[in-house]
Amino acid sequence: MEEVKIVEVGPRDGLQNEKRILSCEDKLNYIMLLKKSGLRHIEATSFVRPQSIPQMGDAQELATKLQGQEGSDEYIYLVPNIKGLEIAKKCGVKNIALFNATSDTFSQKNVNATVEQCYERIKLVAQQADQNNLKKRAYISTVFGCPYEGEISLSKVIKACEDFLKLGVYEISFGDTTGVATPKKVKMIIQELKKIMPTEKIAMHFHDTYGMAPANVYVALEEGVRIFDSSSGGLGGCPYAKGASGNLGTEDLIYSLESYGLKTGIDKSALLKASEFILSKVQKKSSSKVYSVMQENP
Repeated sequence: MEEVKIVEVGPRDGLQNEKRILSCEDKLNYIMLLKKSGLRHIEATSFVRPQSIPQMGDAQELATKLQGQEGSDEYIYLVPNIKGLEIAKKCGVKNIALFNATSDTFSQKNVNATVEQCYERIKLVAQQADQNNLKKRAYISTVFGCPYEGEISLSKVIKACEDFLKLGVYEISFGDTTGVATPKKVKMIIQELKKIMPTEKIAMHFHDTYGMAPANVYVALEEGVRIFDSSSGGLGGCPYAKGASGNLGTEDLIYSLESYGLKTGIDKSALLKASEFILSKVQKKSSSKVYSVMQENP
């Protein structure tokens, strides 16, 4: 049975916009519960300024506690700049994530820099990461649309992708930041990406804002993609659409994948416990439909 790689982004992407600041111990327990479910590739935290994202203020403490554990090399840490890389090196992490966008407006509002300026920062981080033998994953935001600029040209997506490939990243996650992706657009973009990069390096990061994520997953699978980002319990909202769900729930992703006869290696009962734990801490209900069914019929 063919296996699909799931990158769990709940601890970082799922939590980063939550106003209720969790303790480092709660985050550590959450990650351990995720790992117990069989999830190996987990986005643990990001080395950003605490003033910018208070929820990530304990990144150094959390990363230090995670190091030395079995499989800790698979934890992924978002690194926005050289200062973040220095902290990452201090903590002994081995796997970092770099990010950029396709939209200048989005990039300026997010990191106070244009796409090109952001790439120049990233390039320095990547060069130093190589000198320290760190693995590098990449994220590209606003691939399917921007909350400020609307439609994004394919040429901008390709340019951002080519820039990352030059830096030697092992895979690129293409983000549907506002959840506006449709199966037709997903198919078109993946077919173009396959002309410039191996399918094995393509990861898809869908949001379920308009309920299209499962259909988009199906189309991506049909095009040969076997790497998907998701967040347990659907943790993480969409800040650009009031009241809308954000990240595709890991439970929903697993249900979709297994319905197509693909192997995930995830213990769904253990995953449910991880989702229940973190949702109780942030005091929120899940946007994941499958999670809700699993809760009623564990």
